[in-house]
Amino acid sequence: MKAPFIKAISDMIVFKDLITPAVFKKTLTFKRNELIKSSGTVDSKIYFIKKGSLKISIFQQDAEQIIRLGYTGDLIVAMDSFFDGCHSDFVIQAIKKTEVLVAEKEDFMHFVYENPENTSLYINILEGLVKQQLDREQDLLQDSPKIRYERVFKRNPILFQIIPNKHIANYLRMTPETFSRISKS
Repeated sequence: MKAPFIKAISDMIVFKDLITPAVFKKTLTFKRNELIKSSGTVDSKIYFIKKGSLKISIFQQDAEQIIRLGYTGDLIVAMDSFFDGCHSDFVIQAIKKTEVLVAEKEDFMHFVYENPENTSLYINILEGLVKQQLDREQDLLQDSPKIRYERVFKRNPILFQIIPNKHIANYLRMTPETFSRISKS
C-alpha cells in the first residue's frame, strides 16, 4: 500500500502527466549507500524513485536518525531546501541501488502553475506530506516501541517487505534487537 498522497497522485494522473521529460528531465542511478544529498548543502530537486529505495537522515552527535524512507513510486525531497533554498542538514542516501527521475524546482513549479489540475495535484501532495508528518510525530510520541511498530506497520505494511529491518528500526527509534523481538511477537 502506497502512502495515501502517492496513491492519490496515482489515481489522479497515473503519474503520466507529472513524470514527463518536461518535469523530470534527468535519470540518475545511485549505488548502495551512495549520497544523493550531503548535510549542509542546498538541494532544490525532487526525486521520483523509479526503482530502489532511499532514506532521509539527520546526524546528531555522530548518530544517524532516519526521518523518512522511500521506495519505488515515491517522491523524495529535502523539503526545507526545496521550499526556501536554504542549506539543509538532511542527508539523502540510497539504501540499495536506486534509479531516480530528477526534477528541478523551476521545472516542477512551472508544471504546478501551468493549470488548475496541476495546482490541485500539488496541494494534494503537500496535504499528504503534512499528514505523513503528523502521523510521524504521533508515532514518535508513543513511549512503547511496540505501539510505534504497530502504527507504522498498519499504515504501510509493504515498507517492512522492502526496507531492511535495521533502517526501519532506526526510523522507529529503537534498537535492531528490540525491532526483531517486536516483529516476531
